[in-house]
Amino acid sequence: MRIDIISVVPDLLKSPFDASILKRAIEAKLVEVHIHNLRDYTTDNYKSVDDYQFGGGAGMVMTIEPIDKCISKLKSERDYDEVIYMTPDGDVLNQSIANQLSLKGNIIILCGHYKGVDQRVRDHFITKEISIGDYVLSGGELGAAVLCDAIIRLIPGVLGNETSALTDSFQDNLLAPPIYTRPRSYKGWNAPELLFSGNFPAIEKWREEKALEHTKNRRPDLLKE
Repeated sequence: MRIDIISVVPDLLKSPFDASILKRAIEAKLVEVHIHNLRDYTTDNYKSVDDYQFGGGAGMVMTIEPIDKCISKLKSERDYDEVIYMTPDGDVLNQSIANQLSLKGNIIILCGHYKGVDQRVRDHFITKEISIGDYVLSGGELGAAVLCDAIIRLIPGVLGNETSALTDSFQDNLLAPPIYTRPRSYKGWNAPELLFSGNFPAIEKWREEKALEHTKNRRPDLLKE
């Protein structure tokens, strides 16, 4: 998989890909992540990529020309499955969306900034719009990093245990069940005896029941879906 991220402030995106699982995935060549500075695609002498809104109003708007040039250049070099715009009014990211995107080959992610982008960008270049929640950030960079993490960890070979991602919360519209590790007993707080029984069908049944109970208590809305 190849992910190209277009940003006005590319420095915000360096650290998420320079540590832990994402770094190892890149080094293992399981994924390529390329960050593009939108200012490299403007002809403005001051490297400006924004302008005032037509009709007046507060806030600057990202202009269409540098975005067009950047996306068109990338598309001239390879085919892309999705061109994603990170925006508060997009579809809220969930596990199902992450699963679908992890199966793609090449993706472009455009990070919004200022007041957003000229609507013509959304009308003519964007194939999917994604939000990471019902709130507004200073730009789409943090959202893009979250999206990439959610996608990349699902790529085969990225996680040490291939089945780990399949048992995460939300994979079956259920939250994950309780988990325990050493020590077996701590300050009189004991891990469930069943987990040491070796009866794996019974353990799996217990986990399913606990996941359902946890979901009913914390996120009953997931069960409606």
